[in-house]
Amino acid sequence: MREGTAPPGVGGEQEAARWVRRMFSRVARRYDLLNHLLSFNMDRRWRARAARRLRPVLARPGARILDLCCGTGDLLLALALEAAGREACPAFLGADFCHPMLEAARRKLEEKHFRALLIECDALSLPLPDASLDLVAAAFGFRNLSNYRTGLAEMRRVLRPSGVAAVLEFSQPRNRTFAAFYDFYSRRVLPAVGGAISGARDAYEYLPESVRNFPTAEDLAEEMRRAGFARVEFELMSGGIVALHEGTV
Repeated sequence: MREGTAPPGVGGEQEAARWVRRMFSRVARRYDLLNHLLSFNMDRRWRARAARRLRPVLARPGARILDLCCGTGDLLLALALEAAGREACPAFLGADFCHPMLEAARRKLEEKHFRALLIECDALSLPLPDASLDLVAAAFGFRNLSNYRTGLAEMRRVLRPSGVAAVLEFSQPRNRTFAAFYDFYSRRVLPAVGGAISGARDAYEYLPESVRNFPTAEDLAEEMRRAGFARVEFELMSGGIVALHEGTV
């Protein structure tokens, strides 16, 4: 499996991480708009479906939930909506290493009157104690880590016994005709539209390329098992465009 993300012309984990941080800083202002536009609003449905799948963890008394690579906070809100109305509301945390994205998340959460602790930190070195969380979930951010195995090891470290790791990430369609259409869309349409609206075409050339370079759903499941997760399974969504992986400590 590829060690981690590999932006064009970049070598080494630290340089890759810096490149990704700068890239997200440049697109933060238009990130939500483009996510919804370029996915035809399917990104909202994917997060909501993931949140429904994670309902049993959200229902645990005193649950502590981390949205890893939280970006602008959309997964946090989806999880909070799924947990709404419960007697014991979970404690929510969000972590990201890009300051402008966290600021966007902070504003969004305030507008929704939702409280969560937001932490600016590297997903590969979380400032959290061992065995302190019930759920670590990442939506469309895990593939941007500079080292996937270190990321999985860190997720496992901070999870309590019976804690759950969940990775919602783009994948590759299984149907050949659909895959060809998806490839054309991601190579031609997405960079053109994303670049025109964000002013950062290179970012929207990198993002679909990072999907093509990301491990297959089967390979990521195997890496989760190697990292020590049990009962690893994944669900494909929208013809294989997206996969939700879950593993238990």
